Amino acid sequence: MEVAVLDIKGKETGRKANLSDAVFAVEPNNHAVYLDVKQYLANQRQGTHKAKERAEITGSTRKIKKQKGTGTARAGSIKSPIFKGGGRVFGPRPRSYSFKLNKSLKRLARKSALSMKANDNSIMVVEDFSFDTPKTKNFIEVLQALGLDGKKSLIVLGDSNKNVYLSSRNLKASEVVSASELSTYKILNANNLVFLEGSLEGIESNLSK
Repeated sequence: MEVAVLDIKGKETGRKANLSDAVFAVEPNNHAVYLDVKQYLANQRQGTHKAKERAEITGSTRKIKKQKGTGTARAGSIKSPIFKGGGRVFGPRPRSYSFKLNKSLKRLARKSALSMKANDNSIMVVEDFSFDTPKTKNFIEVLQALGLDGKKSLIVLGDSNKNVYLSSRNLKASEVVSASELSTYKILNANNLVFLEGSLEGIESNLSK
């Protein structure tokens, strides 16, 4: 699959980028995508929730009424879950929500997500660029030239570029990541993918295994 390489002004450079069919033209596996996104979201959870159970409630331990003769059910503790202010039955406890996935499945999920974007013609390739200083205005000008201003976009760098990253940090709709940080969730969460030329080789070598 060939895609025209654009410059930061949105014009074609006359070069073509060849996107590997082994990465950008596979049969999408929806279940692999689901599992990888589920793991990503699970890893974002802190898991610090906690509710007090019966043994952790502060209160009197006396028997609150006599055993017989009241016409109501027996009750031995004010800390019982059936009373207001009592403990919670099987309440949440701090735990980790993370779970393991095989590397091969995660690679398949990322290839499936990239292939979906390729099928939707949502992939652009731009020649490598950088900024002398971090400046949001410069980054917005690039997005406007590419027709992505205000749209959810993911810009993928070959190597970490501090100035480009800092220039994009104030924009909610756009996100900049390096090729090593690319995840299935980030791919699907963006409407448009913008790959810098230098990122393609690393991505294809990692996912073609």
